[in-house]
Amino acid sequence: MQPVRWGILSTAKIGRVKVVPGMMKSPLCAVVAVASRDAAAARDMAAELGIAKAYGSYDALLADPEVEAIYNPLPNHLHVPMTLAAAAAGKHVLCEKPIAITAEEAEQLTQAASQVLIAEAFMVRHHPQWQRARELIQSGAIGDLRSIHVVFSYFNVDPGNIRNRADIGGGGLLDIGCYAVVAGRYFFDAEPVRVVALVDRDPSFGVDRTTSALMDFGSGRQLTFIVSTQSVPFQRVQILGTKGRIEIEIPFNAPPDQPTRIYLDDGNLHGNRSARAIEFPVVDQYQLQGEAFSRAVRGGTAPGYGLEDAIMNMRILDSLRRSEASAGWEAV
Repeated sequence: MQPVRWGILSTAKIGRVKVVPGMMKSPLCAVVAVASRDAAAARDMAAELGIAKAYGSYDALLADPEVEAIYNPLPNHLHVPMTLAAAAAGKHVLCEKPIAITAEEAEQLTQAASQVLIAEAFMVRHHPQWQRARELIQSGAIGDLRSIHVVFSYFNVDPGNIRNRADIGGGGLLDIGCYAVVAGRYFFDAEPVRVVALVDRDPSFGVDRTTSALMDFGSGRQLTFIVSTQSVPFQRVQILGTKGRIEIEIPFNAPPDQPTRIYLDDGNLHGNRSARAIEFPVVDQYQLQGEAFSRAVRGGTAPGYGLEDAIMNMRILDSLRRSEASAGWEAV
């Protein structure tokens, strides 16, 4: 197929360091332009990565007839407005997670999604380690799936960082709690029916710095998670069945230049001593994500996870925030 011609909205670090370099590895993705409100920043990123065009405004990039698809890694409060602007310009959009700040806001994209392809950038679902873990679950390798536990944390107390600004959608739940929600939905292959959350907010920033939750997927199936923006960096997914366990060692920030591993354990010995490592060769999950969306563009078909999936994820996140306010269970 002919490569899809991509434009990048902003010089955000996630795009500059991870997503765009991953896409540029692929023969299916041609990154042809980048835009920033700071023209010098756009030129610097273009020079750094070898991108032909640099624009000093988002509108200028959206007006470029060569650009077919947009990657939108802007701050959370700009995800919906700029995705709508891109769609109005006839561009398909891969929007960084979370696709919106609330489900109601995300639903504003529904009409646009009937004209162009719109998807949320959860790269983890494209990584072979996640796909193999789900295959093992579905094959009965760990018996009946009972529970999933997710931990994801980093330490960030920079007052200027967008993740610490409550007014533009900062905080741990939207930034990394969304991954825990996706993990439950992906591995259970189901939606939660009710949730309860415990939230600790930074007294200065006002954002949630530590959020824990319990999610009921029905039939005794449970997801627990804890995410924190002010704890030691760590991440892990534990998947427990009646006969075995799967552990994903680096579930979210899988390195693009090193093999990854998951562990399959029948529990015969404590301390991971009965766990069998399953190793995956080097892949770049951002490359795989870009390729999947590009194939959808060329095929004229909906992405594997489209707008409805993104809206559902936001409904669950909304329910968790309602639980913080009510201090009780909330229906999804």
